[in-house]
Amino acid sequence: MAGDDLTPEQEAAARAQEKAEQEALPYKWSQNINDLDILIEVPGNLKGRDIVVEIKKTHLKAGIKGQEPIIDGDLPQAILTEDSTWTLTTNPGGATKTVEIHLDKANAMEWWAHAITSAPKIDVTKIQPENSKLSDLNGETRGMVEKMMFDQRQKEAGLPTSDEQKKIDILKKFQDQHPEMDFSNAKIQ
Repeated sequence: MAGDDLTPEQEAAARAQEKAEQEALPYKWSQNINDLDILIEVPGNLKGRDIVVEIKKTHLKAGIKGQEPIIDGDLPQAILTEDSTWTLTTNPGGATKTVEIHLDKANAMEWWAHAITSAPKIDVTKIQPENSKLSDLNGETRGMVEKMMFDQRQKEAGLPTSDEQKKIDILKKFQDQHPEMDFSNAKIQ
């Protein structure tokens, strides 16, 4: 059922169920469009050598050495393993520590419905991303956004978009090369 078809009560129940399912997981996770972070709380007496974390392109395994893994499952999408890391930090008070796993998404244009495919999904249509700066975007994405912004400004000013201008320039060049031809009725599609 699409989110638009739910009554406010059904929507609230769905959000409450999603929240309960996420809180029941043995880890906490959060994401932005570029990466995903997983936090696992462990006893404060553990050291880095007591933790096992295997980060693979489409699989994650994490836990305490000699015990069943806390996480052992497939990722919903590929990650950049060379840019993904983990650390062990001491929490205030020192009674517990947190294994912080940082995963860089290979496709930095997609929200994940879950961190591990076997975990309950969240409704990604309800994600409200924080505002980002153009400088935060990778080169290709930044170029695309800048082009869209330029084209929007051009349209608002009644001027041709970058694609339309390119067609006009090609026609002009062709006209200059063929002055003997009549282009008075030429239309650019």
